[in-house]
Amino acid sequence: MQKTETRDFSIKVNVVYVSQESKPDQNYHFFAYKISITNNGSSPAQLMSRFWLITDSHGHKEEVRGPGVVGVQPKIQPGQTFEYESACPLHASTGSMKGHYQFVAENGESFTVEIPEFYLIAPIALH
Repeated sequence: MQKTETRDFSIKVNVVYVSQESKPDQNYHFFAYKISITNNGSSPAQLMSRFWLITDSHGHKEEVRGPGVVGVQPKIQPGQTFEYESACPLHASTGSMKGHYQFVAENGESFTVEIPEFYLIAPIALH
């Protein structure tokens, strides 16, 4: 599990290789991840957008941008944790993801919360 703290927010990431969705003989590896976003501050903030940089071990890079996460733009209250699950397919047995969330505070101020780089490693890559 990876963890980072930025501007009163902590981000935790847990990654799982999904073997039943993967086809290693076709260079297709499927990873699921769960992200927990905790507001450790004293004011609510709304997650407005996300940015991901996905890199595989072949050097292929993909940028993903969009509103909110999994179709929502959650307002996270002080002391509250918002969790969601998503997935990432790769055409390599290893890779990494990193990025950031764009938030808007209650007073209208926009700020960025970094997502720590985490690694996508298929079990076959470890042998």
